[in-house]
Amino acid sequence: MTDRMTDRQERPVRRAGQAGAGELLELVRSGRAVTRGALQQVTGLSRATVGQRLDRLFRAGWLREGAGGPVGSPLGGRPSITLEFDDRHAVVLAADLDTRHARAAVLGLTGEILAEHSGTLVVEDGPEAVLGELGHWFDRLLEKTGRPAADVCGIGLAVPGPVDTGTGRVVQPPMMPGWDGYDIRGRLSRAFTEHTGAGTVPVLVDNDANLMAYGEQRAGHPGCGAFVLVKVSTGIGAGVVVDGVIYRGTDGGAGDIGHIRIGADALCRCGSHGCLAAVASGGAVARRLAESGVPAASGADVRDLLAAGHPEATALAREAGRQVGVVLATVVTLLNPGVLMIAGDLAGTPFLTGVRELLYQRALPRSTAHLDVVTSRLGERAALIGAGALVVEHLYAPERAEERLRALGV
Repeated sequence: MTDRMTDRQERPVRRAGQAGAGELLELVRSGRAVTRGALQQVTGLSRATVGQRLDRLFRAGWLREGAGGPVGSPLGGRPSITLEFDDRHAVVLAADLDTRHARAAVLGLTGEILAEHSGTLVVEDGPEAVLGELGHWFDRLLEKTGRPAADVCGIGLAVPGPVDTGTGRVVQPPMMPGWDGYDIRGRLSRAFTEHTGAGTVPVLVDNDANLMAYGEQRAGHPGCGAFVLVKVSTGIGAGVVVDGVIYRGTDGGAGDIGHIRIGADALCRCGSHGCLAAVASGGAVARRLAESGVPAASGADVRDLLAAGHPEATALAREAGRQVGVVLATVVTLLNPGVLMIAGDLAGTPFLTGVRELLYQRALPRSTAHLDVVTSRLGERAALIGAGALVVEHLYAPERAEERLRALGV
């Protein structure tokens, strides 16, 4: 793995003379070419052809002219006009579902949160009710921003289960009863239309840890070629970003470390015994606290107890960190990441201390020599920002951009 990649994986430009408007947009968005002259040099297109391609992007409202750049010739002359992605022409909707709580937001195309709402939303109530309520939330958030629903170009959704990203459906999710194989994309798109009156928009669905990792890597560690985020809340999951791209495995199952068996007897929600999540998740710590008479029913309750310095919660969180650290020693040895980020309800000093104790004890020194073990930078917004970024990267990728430009008639 290397650290040479930026926050967007560089896509090769088609051979000289063949780059379309989508490729030119990508060059501008990535910063690889931000003037007309630079676009000619990179693509091999003529000045007239570059002008024609850019004209389509200007008419779509996707590009704007910025300030003049430095003069390129020692003989002087007029400075080159820079080109910029115009992020004002559309917005993205994003939502992050947890087992008993959800967060939704309207985001600009460069990731800033324009309006946000969080509240109780119980995933066990089923997809029909939950996704319908999200549609209502989106409508209220758009009203708050003053943006019309027609400005929405796409929706991103983070869910606490494994996702087949080809279909957008969750696959045998232990913490989402009634959701297995459900058409999440279709229902959320309909809910958006029902509550806003707008037309259909693309909906992308991914695992919450994946989107948290994507958001955190782009925002805080864009140069890290191998990034791992571990979310420890009601359950345990990991997101992996390699060279700027989410690594999902063959069918979306990568990163499901909460169901690695560690030899304990505890019964997991997946039906197996001895899973890591059954003994070291926020839910598992909450159960142990409840058994000893401390009121706790979820990872969020444990988080509150840890914030208050509760001694038993602190001890159990450190122990849980040690158990997770044993598994992460294998993860780190296999992937050799530059950053290992701990996020979720238990992501505090006691848990992090436990992780470090066992991780550095069990992993090969070579695997940890250049490893930073850190906690979340974006906090509860990480999955929202990751979901928004996923939608933007999908919709403005060269081939999809060309399709959308044709649909716009430009």
